[in-house]
Formats: sequence, structure tokens, C-alpha cells
Amino acid sequence: MENVIRPLVVVGGAVALTVLFGWATDLLLRKADERHGETPLWGLLRRCRVPYQLVLLTALLRGSYGQLTVLRGHRVGIGQALTLVLIGSTAWLLIGIAGAVVETSYSRYARMHRDAARVRRVRTQVTLIMRVVSATVGVVAVAAMLLTFPEMRAAGASLLASAGILGIVAGVAAQSTLSNLFAGLQIAFGDMVRIGDTVVVDGEWGTVEEITLTFLTVRTWDERRITMPVSYFTSRPFENWSRGTPQMTGTVYWYLDHSAPVEAMREKLRDILRGCPAWDGRAYGLVVTDTTQNTIEVRALVTAKDADDIWTVRVTVRERMIAWLSAEHAYALPRVNTAEAVPAPHQIPSPDRSTLRKAYEFPRGGRL
Repeated sequence: MENVIRPLVVVGGAVALTVLFGWATDLLLRKADERHGETPLWGLLRRCRVPYQLVLLTALLRGSYGQLTVLRGHRVGIGQALTLVLIGSTAWLLIGIAGAVVETSYSRYARMHRDAARVRRVRTQVTLIMRVVSATVGVVAVAAMLLTFPEMRAAGASLLASAGILGIVAGVAAQSTLSNLFAGLQIAFGDMVRIGDTVVVDGEWGTVEEITLTFLTVRTWDERRITMPVSYFTSRPFENWSRGTPQMTGTVYWYLDHSAPVEAMREKLRDILRGCPAWDGRAYGLVVTDTTQNTIEVRALVTAKDADDIWTVRVTVRERMIAWLSAEHAYALPRVNTAEAVPAPHQIPSPDRSTLRKAYEFPRGGRL
């Protein structure tokens, strides 16, 4: 009976203590979350309940499995498995706690600062820092798991002798990866581009959706995703429409006939902008910027508070101005000249003798 009761007591006691401690901890976190609702820390920590209970369970079993009388021949294997699970669950718990702390710090910073550009910069830095922390904890956990095997400890001593050569080989082989890694850190702390920025890369206009240590994703206006290495943004020029103040100035062009009523178009532009909610009211203007043989180039300048609104203002002004010209001043629209061309003087054919004789005859047939 002892061989049956003791394993049940040990395993059952470990499970019961795990459930009890998990329930008590979750209760304290829930009360703290209700009392301090302005911070999301306690609610985020409650998400770590599973790795927390797993750490408790494996730690209790790891410390008490030696008291079991069953499976004595597999005691080493069971202890090794429990140790690996304990290391993995501890790493999982640390990543969850670090994520909760970082997310809470970002939320507090976002509430205190109203500058959208600064908040996006901190968001980018927080995201990359969290990825670095997760990668570091994961690597350390894997290394700790490997060191639990005696064979790996023995192999580690021999590998240290050739660490210099291996480092050089690995550096050459992973040159591109390392360059992207350092470029990601440079982007995070150099404030070059942030999550949510409006950028133009390779002629594509879009919004930065994700930044990792190795690649960056841009979501275009037509819902496509462009993924490129982060080293692109540290080695090539690109347009960042969100850097500094988000306010923008846009242009609208029309190609019209020379008789277009420019002064009336200025007044119409003012009326259109006053009826457009996306216009921020800062400035506007309309001038003739160029002429050709058949048309004039008319340019309108408009302003808006950000890239999305400037697009709305431009298309609104373009559509309403064309509709107004078509209805009120159709003559101002460009036309194609279909008249016959007048030949040059040297191309006029010389008259023959009969033509000249007819030209000098009187109506009654008299002659000069």
C-alpha cells in the first residue's frame, strides 16, 4: 500500500499546492487590478498564471520525486525531464513578467504625453526591447537546458578552445543577419522610422506596420504588405511623412486652355476648401506655373493636419474644380485644334501659264 499511497500523496500534494498558490495569487492580482484600474500591470500579470503554476508544480515535483519508491530505475531520466520543464517554464514566466512591465511602462508614457510622434517612437523602442529580452531569455534557457547534460558540459570545454575561429567564421557567415540586427537597434533608438509612420519606399506609399530586429513591414494603401530588411532604411534614402510635425502641404495640378478664368478658380478653391472638413485652414493658393502651345498648368496648394487628410483634400479639390469648370466654364477645358495647317511660304506652289492668263482676263474677254 505504501508504494501506492506515497506517490499519490506526493503528486496529489504538489498539484493541490500548485492550484492553491495559483488561486491565491490570482485573487490578489484581481483585487489589485480592481483597486488600481489606472495601470494594466496587474491584469497583464494575471495572464502569466499558466507558466507560474507550471513552475510551482515542476519545482515541487523536482524536490519531492526522490521520496517515491516507484520507477527507481528511471529516477535520473525523470529528474532530468523535470529540470528541463522547470527551466523552460521559468523562462516563459520571466518573458511574461517582462512583457507586462514593459507594456505597463508604455501605457503610462502614452497617457502622459500627447505627442503622437513621440509615442510612436517609444512604441517602436519598447517592441524591439521586448524582442531582445525574449531572445536573450530564450537563448539562456536553451543553454541552461543543454548544460544539464554531462556530455554537453564536457563538449563545452573543448569548444572554448576554438571559440575564436568559430566566432570569425560565424561573423562572416552571418554578416547580413548581424547588419540587420544592428540596423534594427539603430532604427529603434535613432528615431529614423517608427511604427505608424507614413513612408514612401521604392515609389510605394504606406504605413509602417511592424518593426523587428531583422525586417520591417510596410502596409500600402491598397492593403498590400511590403517586407524589407531593416538595413534598407539605414543605407538608402526614403521619405518619412510623419517625422517632425505631421502637418503636410499638397499640390493639385490642372492643364487648361489659355482662356481659363484663373481669378474665378481662386475664389472657387476657397469655397471648396471651406466645405472640406479635412482642410486644416492653414493656407491655400492657386497660381499658373507653366504654359505650353495649347494649355496652361495651374497649381493649387492646400494644407492638412496629416498624410491621410492631405490625400482627402487633394482629391476633393481636384474633383470639384473639374466639375465646376465643366458646368460653368467649359471653354476653359483643354481642346485639340482640328483646323487645317497653313503651309509655309516656301511651300506655296507656283501658278502655271493658264492660271496667270485667267487672272489677267477682263470679264468681257478683253485683254490688257
